[in-house]
Amino acid sequence: MNIIVCIKQVPDTAEVRINPATNTLVREGVPSIINPYDLHAIEAALQIREMTGGKVTVITMGPPQAEDALREAISMGVDDVRLVSDRAFAGADTWATSYALYKSIEKLGYNIILCGKQAIDGDTAQVGPEVAEFLNIPHIAYVKKIETVSNESIKVQRLMDEGYDVVESELPVLLTVVKEINTPRLPSLKGKMAAKKAVITKLDLNAIGAEEENVGLKGSPTQVKNIFAPQAKTDRKMLQGSVEEQVDALVQELRGLKCV
Repeated sequence: MNIIVCIKQVPDTAEVRINPATNTLVREGVPSIINPYDLHAIEAALQIREMTGGKVTVITMGPPQAEDALREAISMGVDDVRLVSDRAFAGADTWATSYALYKSIEKLGYNIILCGKQAIDGDTAQVGPEVAEFLNIPHIAYVKKIETVSNESIKVQRLMDEGYDVVESELPVLLTVVKEINTPRLPSLKGKMAAKKAVITKLDLNAIGAEEENVGLKGSPTQVKNIFAPQAKTDRKMLQGSVEEQVDALVQELRGLKCV
């Protein structure tokens, strides 16, 4: 069983800053972490490997410092990693990112591809399904539990607004997972030692066989024109007094809003 996990290195949410000149997130000098949902994808891949045997490969597209995320994945127990990195990939939107990942994956051979449901910096939830479309394979989003998996098929629970659906698919398939699926394991001492010594395989534009007009800004049909923080609310009102007094005051406020 060949299992591939796509991950992303994102800025630590407590340190997010926006460059006003480019309307992009400032990443240089900002602490970075593995996208939290992707940690659940790594854990799901390791659990599948424990059930069926096989190999887990983690891929990320990003600048050279994204190598840190791959070393953390190694410390969790994955078998192999790939860093897809080239200046030509800079400024990629979800379409161009998905294309580069697709070109990186198609030559590896795979049965299951796992992604977090979305990245916490962009929150689009588009890359996983787009990669599946490029590869022309089925995909299941928002997976909360893997019920059964064999060499031919997989059965999962897909999280819905009210409960869940049970979905079965033939392999190969791409899954995007939610945090309810598992609790990611902590890196082991042996894993940390392996991560420190590991040689990271780097893939540039030519190595993945991508066309330059389809990657980075050149290949991005969408571009961010503006990013801004919402203005803080200034019309908030705190209700004081006992519970009964607060309820009465709230009723009066609601009646006033209704009149308006």
